Formats: sequence, structure tokens, C-alpha cells
Amino acid sequence: MPLLVVGISVLVLLLLMTRLRLNGFAALLLVAVGVALVQGIPVATIPDVLSEGIGDQIGDTMLTIGLGAMVGRVMGDAGAAQRIAGKLLDAFGPRWVQVAMVVTSMLIGVTMFYEVAFVIIVPIAFTLVRVTGAKLLWVGLPMSIALSTMHSFLPPHPGPTAVAATFHASVGLTLFYGLFVAVPAGALIALTWPRLPFVARLTPAIPKGLVSDREFTDEEMPGLGWSLFVALFPVVLIVAAAVTDMAASGDSPFLHVVAFVGSAPIALLLTLCLAVWAFGPRIGRSLSDVGASCGSAAQAMAMILLVIGAGGAFKNVLVEGGISDYIKDVTDGWSISPIVLAWLVAVILRIALGSATVAVVTASGVALPLLAGSGVHPEVMVLAVACGSIAFSHVNDPGFWLFKEYFNLSVTEAIKVRTSYTTVLAVLGLGGVLVVEWGLDVLSL
Repeated sequence: MPLLVVGISVLVLLLLMTRLRLNGFAALLLVAVGVALVQGIPVATIPDVLSEGIGDQIGDTMLTIGLGAMVGRVMGDAGAAQRIAGKLLDAFGPRWVQVAMVVTSMLIGVTMFYEVAFVIIVPIAFTLVRVTGAKLLWVGLPMSIALSTMHSFLPPHPGPTAVAATFHASVGLTLFYGLFVAVPAGALIALTWPRLPFVARLTPAIPKGLVSDREFTDEEMPGLGWSLFVALFPVVLIVAAAVTDMAASGDSPFLHVVAFVGSAPIALLLTLCLAVWAFGPRIGRSLSDVGASCGSAAQAMAMILLVIGAGGAFKNVLVEGGISDYIKDVTDGWSISPIVLAWLVAVILRIALGSATVAVVTASGVALPLLAGSGVHPEVMVLAVACGSIAFSHVNDPGFWLFKEYFNLSVTEAIKVRTSYTTVLAVLGLGGVLVVEWGLDVLSL
């Protein structure tokens, strides 16, 4: 049974990494090969399946994470991250630092991918930890939870946008309705999770090489205006591209330029150039000093990228092994509410495959025939599928490894923290979606 294979593979992976202390990159590849053999993938094609999975995952994330880490390190070494962190503390106070992270993350995360927003904001979170002496998860976890919610629940992120096209739903209305679900659910979990005993007792240190250890004086730091301008520059470019894409149509050269400049890698590359120009003199007298700063960030990211790539290989083996098709066939005959079915199929696929995008696309295909004549608003169905796709993030999800490595957690600790919060978010999301559908039905009477 394919789902049994998934369960056993996860247990083997946990054993390799927790009991045998095997490196995450090697452990993921070993388990991926084992699953490929069990699922009947021809031996001759297994290397290609692994390479394709690694290539797809690294291709999506390497430029974003690598450039984002360099931007963050340059801002940290110049004192810009400390300047922004200090102003956030002045505005909210140390007591409300978590609220500051939630508000910042939700505003930035509405249109930015989880990974992009993560690498932009995390240097500020690291600096706040160092300045306030708070625990890393106390500050960083609310940021991650808020970004996860925005990315998974709302368009124009890829999963919800793809499902909206399948259901012929309005992207604008989906975003509008989704905010009533995402904001309260995300804020509630973001402010609750760091206070839970099994999270509060964890005390990971900031990974070395990703943030400057230097304490700057007020005279040494750049002004707030320049610090915010550089930090928000990629946000403005990416948001402008997303808004233009939703509001405009056609094939004009202007739209192509906006899409190019607003793509995450290009936006971050331009931001890195801007940061080097604006802050380079504060780091050193020559470009080699700035290069050393960027090189330090790149070295710190090397193992993180390897592990994320191996996670992509594991995910691809599960997809090529036919597990998504098996789940689709099993759930086709279930006679339950279209909203609940769409959510449940997305949850099962997310657990089995790790890919939120595969989960939402397949789940929407299962639920589409049920939408006609059901009376359910298509925008609500989009939200149901999107909410289900965030559940049970674990070892077959490359985003799990990004979270684990940046917050310096063991596999077991990351499962306790991330898998639990993503699952509760999915359940709260389903409840919110059902309330939204009920409210729309009442208003239509």
C-alpha cells in the first residue's frame, strides 16, 4: 500500500537522522532510493528521478535563498538590520516584539513567497534576538508562522492561484475572503505557539555565519530611511509585479519588463547591488571586504541548500512512484461535503508527498466535479484546498528543512514545532472557511 510505504520511509528517515546521526542530505537520498525501489521505479531511471527532484527544488530556491542570505548579511554587517530592529523595538517595545514580527511578516508575506520573505526578514529577527536577549524561537517562530499562513492560504501565491484557475474563481474575491481566515488564524497560532511548554523549553542558537555578531553604536549604523529602503526594495518590486499581473492583460513589452524585474531572483539581485552600493563603505574600504561578507553568507547556506535539494529528490520519488494517483483514485468515491473533501484530499496528499503545490492541484481535480450544482462558492473551495495544503509539514517537505536549518533545530524538535503548528493552522483554516461559506449563504438570502 503506497501510504504505508510513505509512513515507513518517514520512520526510517527519522531513525537515520536521530539515532544514527546521519547527515540529513545523505539520509534523504538513501531513503529516496529505497522508496524508488519499493515503488517499482526502474533502477536505470532512479538517478534521473533524483537529479530532477534536486534540480527542480534547487532551481526554485537556490537563487532566492542564496541572494537573500547575502542581502541579509550585508545589511547585518553594515548595521542596517540593527537599525530596523531597534526602531521596531522603539515602536512596539520589547514586550510586544512578537506582535511586531507578526505584523511585519503578514504585510510582507501577502504577496511574497515564504522562502523569499523568510530570508528577507530573518536577519531582523536574528538581530532582535541578539539585542533583546530573547530566545530564538520566541522571536523567529511568529515570523515563520505568519509567513506560512499568508503563503499557503492566499493568492497570488502559486498554490491558491492555480486552484482559483481550476475552479474559475475570482482571485480578488479569494484574497478578500481569505484575509478573514488567514489573519486571525495566523496571528492566533503565531502568538500562542512560542508559549507552549514543548516549544518554550527549546533554546537553539542562531546559526553561525548568517548574521553579524557586532554591536553597533548609533553613529556607526546607517539611517533608518536607507535601511528600510533597501529592506523593502525587493518587496516593492515583487508586489508591483504581482499587482500588475492581476490587474493588466496583454503581451506588451512593459508587462514583460515588470514581470522580469519583479521576479524574486532578479529583485533580490538588484537589492544586493543596491545594498553593496549603499552600505559597502560601512563594511570595508574595498569590494573584497563586501565580497567576504557575501562569501560568509554563502558558506553558511551551503548545507542548507544541499538538504533542501535532497528533500526535493525525496518528494519527486514519491510523485513519480504514483502515490498522488493512488490517493486520487481512493478518494474519488467519497460522499462528503465538497469543502471538507477538498480540504481532506489536500491534507492526505500533503502528508504523502510533502509538496503543497502537488497537493492543491490534485485535490482541486478531485473536488472540481463536486463543485457544479453544490451551491458552494468557488472562492471558498479554493480556500478549503489551500488550507489543507499547509497541514503536516514534515521530512518530505523542503520547507521543513529550511525551517529546521535556519532555527538550528534537530529533526525531532522541528517536527514538534513546525509539523504541529502547520497542522493546527490547517484545522483552524477549515473552520474559518466553513464560517465564511455560512456567512456568504446568509448574506445571499
